[in-house]
Amino acid sequence: MTGSDLPSLATPIPGPRSRGAVEILARHECPAITARRSRRADQIGADNDDPIVWDEALGANVRDVDGNIHVDLSSGFGVALLGHRHPEVVAAAQRQASRLIHAMGDAFPDARRIALLEALAGIAPAGLDVAILGLSGSDAVDAAVKTAVLATGRTGVIVVQRGYHGLALGVLGLQTTSPAFTEPFRALVHPEVRALPSGCSLADLKAALPGVGLVLLEPVQGRGGMHSLPDDWIEEVAFAARSQGALVAFDEIQSGMGRTGSMWAGPIAPDLLCVGKALAGGFPLSACLGTGEAMAAWGLSTGEALHTQTFLGHPVGCAAALAVIHVTARDGVPERCRALGSTWRARLENAGFPARGRGLMLGVELGRGALAVSRALGRRGWIALPAGPTSLGLTPSVCVDEPLIDAFVDSLRTVCA
Repeated sequence: MTGSDLPSLATPIPGPRSRGAVEILARHECPAITARRSRRADQIGADNDDPIVWDEALGANVRDVDGNIHVDLSSGFGVALLGHRHPEVVAAAQRQASRLIHAMGDAFPDARRIALLEALAGIAPAGLDVAILGLSGSDAVDAAVKTAVLATGRTGVIVVQRGYHGLALGVLGLQTTSPAFTEPFRALVHPEVRALPSGCSLADLKAALPGVGLVLLEPVQGRGGMHSLPDDWIEEVAFAARSQGALVAFDEIQSGMGRTGSMWAGPIAPDLLCVGKALAGGFPLSACLGTGEAMAAWGLSTGEALHTQTFLGHPVGCAAALAVIHVTARDGVPERCRALGSTWRARLENAGFPARGRGLMLGVELGRGALAVSRALGRRGWIALPAGPTSLGLTPSVCVDEPLIDAFVDSLRTVCA
């Protein structure tokens, strides 16, 4: 497996070892986690849609426990922008793990955490030089909401329809991609969330602003279908929000770190910026970056931190993130994403598949059920996930080269014929 191999399948998908492993998984994991169409042994056959079980990954390739080689066009939910198991990220993590695996969050910082905070200030939009670290995208959004409450004294939040900001309880009420995520917990979620349509009038926005402390936007909506919010509309929203004393936060957990063809997808510097996924190349790490003024609302630590967690600023994750930041700058990753994104769109549209999004964050409109297409592609060795009922989401690694693009488009055309 080289990292840029075409699919190579030795068994039907899923193979026998994957099926057997998932049977064990089904006995011990909450049934709501891993999706299965067939749950009875006597139903397992050619139409079985159990997932493959990953064994190894490198670059754009994943090898499953049956030895089949797949091409991952999701880059692990957008995490492996540089490719799975990037050698410099692995080396940085190994060096750190051999020296210091765990420090103590807010009590005793380690050197890598301090270096990462300095590096993040260096790549962030102007003025966003203070950060709260976390382990997930939900952590970063949670920190942004808390910061806005402290800075403004207001608890209202404006979000945009089709938005997704994580499923942790503190931020669950902010997502608008599917009511199924929220309804069972409606009594527990944030009560003051106002969802506006993308491109709504300024009059509608201003009418929703009283009592709002935070306006939260995804410049490119990921799970909501890879829709780009118009730059001029974002700027108008930000101006109106700030004129009423609200903070503006961009959720760039998926779109950040160069994926859309620039380091950040937002057209202006927000007050708060949420980043994660690709930040640490596969290690769980996120950050809420903010202005000094916004972050000052937290006040000084008195020895009992108002916001912390055991693994805050985990040393291995911080070391990995420093390697990612270095490689991203040295190798011109945003420019590479922009060029590859143009190639992807040209190939897809020439094959009759309209595409939207930016850089390597693309939505492909299929005109049919995306889940069925995703499963059919999976049986051919392509990992590509739905991004809405009729859209396929493509968030590949920068190491997906043109032969792989052409082969995928051919497979997509065959599956959709």
